[in-house]
Amino acid sequence: MARSQRFSNVVVAGLAHVDAPHVITSDDLESRISETMARLGMPSGTLTGLAGIAERRYWDEGTKPSDAAAMAGGKLLADVGIDSSEIGALINTSVDRDWLEPSTACIVHHKLGLPPEALNFDVGNACLGFINGMALTAAMIERGDIDHGIVVDGESARFVVESTIARLADPACDRDLFRASYATLTLGSGAAAMLLSRRDLADDGHPFRGVVSRAATEHHELCQGQPDDMRTDAAGLLTAGLALARETWRDAVEVFGWTADTIDAAFIHQISRAHMRSVTAALGLREDRIPLLYPCYGNVGPAGLIITWSKEADAGRLAPGDRLALLGVGSGLNCAAAEVLW
Repeated sequence: MARSQRFSNVVVAGLAHVDAPHVITSDDLESRISETMARLGMPSGTLTGLAGIAERRYWDEGTKPSDAAAMAGGKLLADVGIDSSEIGALINTSVDRDWLEPSTACIVHHKLGLPPEALNFDVGNACLGFINGMALTAAMIERGDIDHGIVVDGESARFVVESTIARLADPACDRDLFRASYATLTLGSGAAAMLLSRRDLADDGHPFRGVVSRAATEHHELCQGQPDDMRTDAAGLLTAGLALARETWRDAVEVFGWTADTIDAAFIHQISRAHMRSVTAALGLREDRIPLLYPCYGNVGPAGLIITWSKEADAGRLAPGDRLALLGVGSGLNCAAAEVLW
C-alpha cells in the first residue's frame, strides 16, 4: 500500500490562475528548426499531430517565476477576500526559480505582503510539486499549526524552449540530441494559486480528503533538466510513469473508494495527447470527465493541473458534491493521487 494522508479539517477555500499573454504556435517553433528536421528525416507537424499541442504561452520578457506566482497569489487573495495577515504559510512549488537562493517563496511572500510570522519555503518535486505543497499545507492545518495557507506556482517556458530551439537549429545537432530535447518544446507557461483553510473558517470551502503517494526513484535518470536544457527519454518515461501511476491509482481507489463512474472530474498532469490517452486507458477513466489543457497550453508543469481545475471552476462546470480526483507524476519518479469534494 502506498503512503496515505487523510484530512478531516481542511478545505480548498479558493483557486486562481493567470494565463501568460503571448501565444506561441507549434508551427512557429518547428519552422525555426525545419532545416534540422528535414536533414534528420523528422516529419513536420509532430508537435501538433502527434503530441496534440497546437500552442503554448510565454510571459512578457523579463517576467520571473516569482512575478507569475505573485500574480496568481494576488488574484487569489482578492477573489477570496481574505486579508494577507491571516495567512500562516506560503509554499512555492515552481520548477522554475528566480535564483538557486534565496527561495522563490520568500520573494512571493514579500510581493504579497504576507506577515513576518508566515512560514515560506520552496518545495521542488518536478511536476508533482503542487500536490506535495497541498499535502504539506493541509498537514499544518490539520495539526492546528496554522489556519490558512497558500500554495503558489509560476512557470515560464520561454528560456528553456528558446535555448533548446537554438541547439536544435545548430547544424551539429544529431538524431540523439534531437530526440532527447524535442519533448522540451511541449513546455508552456502559466501560474496558479490555492488557498487551503481550516474547515470551520471557510463555510463554502471544498473538503480535501487526502493524498496517496508512491515513488519509483530507480527511474531518476529518465528526465533531467537545467534552466536552459532538459533531456528526456520520452518512451522510457511514459512506460515507467504509467506503471507507477497504475500502482498509485490502485491504492487511491482502495483509500477513496473510487470507480470510473463516481469520479465526476479527474484533473491529471498533462504532457501530450499520447500521454493522456495512455493514462486514461491504463487507469480505466472516462475521457468525458477529464478536462484537457495541453492542446492550447502545453505542459505547464505542476501548475497545469491546478490551472485546468481553476478554469473548470470559473466556467461553472463543477457542481456541489462533485468528487474530484487529482493525479500527478513527477520526473524522479514520484506520483500522488488526491481527492477533493466540490
